[in-house]
Amino acid sequence: MNILVTGANGQLGSSIRSVVNNSADNYIFTDIDQLDITNQQDIERFVDENNVDLIINCAGYTNVESAETDYSKAEMLNATAVGFLASSMKRRNGFLIHISTDYVFGSSSDNTPRGENDPKNAIGAYAVTKWHGELQILDSGVNHIIIRTAWLYSEYGHNFVKTMIRLTKQKPELKVVFDQVGTPTYAHDLAQAIVKIIDNRQLHSFQGVYHYTNEGVCSWYDLAKLTASYCGQTECRINPCHTAEFPSKVSRPAYSVLDKTKFKNTFDQTIPYWMDSLRECITNLTNNNMQ
Repeated sequence: MNILVTGANGQLGSSIRSVVNNSADNYIFTDIDQLDITNQQDIERFVDENNVDLIINCAGYTNVESAETDYSKAEMLNATAVGFLASSMKRRNGFLIHISTDYVFGSSSDNTPRGENDPKNAIGAYAVTKWHGELQILDSGVNHIIIRTAWLYSEYGHNFVKTMIRLTKQKPELKVVFDQVGTPTYAHDLAQAIVKIIDNRQLHSFQGVYHYTNEGVCSWYDLAKLTASYCGQTECRINPCHTAEFPSKVSRPAYSVLDKTKFKNTFDQTIPYWMDSLRECITNLTNNNMQ
């Protein structure tokens, strides 16, 4: 099977690249330099020339703050381009795996993990455009799996964990919010989960929307504290603070935990606990001098 991975230089795309070395499938990795997913003709030409059977869409506009002032670009990448990818696979009777976000729900008023069919309350440009992307897929009629995830980090690119490693080395003291709660997701774990689904050829039988994060719940403060501990950074004092102390154009969910029961039951996969995955990532960063 010929599999196109868009957004291949991002965290998830890079993680997928790292786990498919021995795959029997042919993975084709592209980013903006190789394929502009905002150009429908380019997409259709590329998938035809490469006989693409399946697209894993890891591309998107992920800067939540910038999306507020650059809505048109966020809408193009997170929604319109997704529609183009869906259309290209629909035309070829192919399959689309698309990565979405917990932000489509907003905050949970009762602090209950969100199921796939719970009411949506997308607030802010990033959330709204990602929800529009999901709707583009549903409207297209393409064979698909949508995976919502949250708090993604990895050895690659820019992310909260790598930022905390850097800042705890540079600063004597930090403030990190404790009143936003969710679940970190190690991109390597999500990449492996996606590849397992593909390898088992379970795609067409289990179309729909799924949630995937690591197991467990924490605040950004907890994540920062454990990151520093795993790195042996004891000199920087990390203090809990309220979200209100960091004024922002973006309304971030105070409680945003995804229920993964459907994913685990459907695909019979065990999901690692967030602390264990964080330790693995930091070990890899340290051993490979990638910090």
